[in-house]
Amino acid sequence: MSTPTPHNSALKGDFAKTVLMPGDPLRAKFIAENMLENARLVNEVRGMLGYTGQYKGKTVSVMASGMGIPSMGIYSYELFNFYDVDNIIRIGSAGALSDKLDLFDIVAAAGACTNSAYGSQFGLRGSFAPTASYPLLRAFDDTCARIGTRIHIGSVLTSDAFYSAEESCNEKWRSMGVLAVEMETAGLYMNAARAGKNALSVLTISDCPFTSRETTAHERETAFTGMLTAALETAASL
Repeated sequence: MSTPTPHNSALKGDFAKTVLMPGDPLRAKFIAENMLENARLVNEVRGMLGYTGQYKGKTVSVMASGMGIPSMGIYSYELFNFYDVDNIIRIGSAGALSDKLDLFDIVAAAGACTNSAYGSQFGLRGSFAPTASYPLLRAFDDTCARIGTRIHIGSVLTSDAFYSAEESCNEKWRSMGVLAVEMETAGLYMNAARAGKNALSVLTISDCPFTSRETTAHERETAFTGMLTAALETAASL
C-alpha cells in the first residue's frame, strides 16, 4: 500500500524513525505542544493526531494509537511497514495488579500476556510470546537510571475487555505475577516482531482496581510527565 493510507494522511518521510504512541490523541497533542520544539501536525485522520518535532536536537514523532489491539494494530502496522519507522515506544496508562504498584508508578513491559486472538492470524502452532525489543528496553532502563526515574520491569496483561464478565480475571493474572493490565501492548509487540522492528511499552499506573484508587481524565492527559520525559530522553539517545 502506498502513502497516504486510509487511516493516515502523512506523506513518506513525515514520521521520524522513532515514534512515541500514547493511546489518547489529546496526550499526543500535549506532548507536541509542551515537550517538542517546532512540532508540526502530520496526521489528523479520524482524530488520531500525529506530530513530528525536535527533542534536544533529535527528530521525534508522537502519534495516538487509539484504544485496544485492533486500533494499535492498524497504526503500528502502517508506521512500521509503510512509513519506515524503526522504533515505537508506547506511552500509555495501565491498571495495577501487583501490590507493589501505586498511582503514577511506571512499568516497562518486558513481555505481554494476552487474552486476545490477534496472534492467530500468523498461523503458529502454539502460543507466541510477545516481548519488548531488548535494545529499547535496555535504553529505557539506562535512561531512567541516569535521570533518576524509578521503574518496574515485568510482564503485563493486554486485555480485549475493559469491562469483563469474568469478575475474577484480574485476580488470576495477578496470581501469576503479572504487574498491570492494559489493552494495546501485545498487538504492538507482535507487529514489531513480524516487521523486524523495535517496540517497547511503558505505562503509568492510572488506577488500582483492588483498592479502587484512580486518576482523573485530566491527569491521564497531562500529569504523566515522568514517563513522558523518560521516553523522550530514550528516543533522543537512539
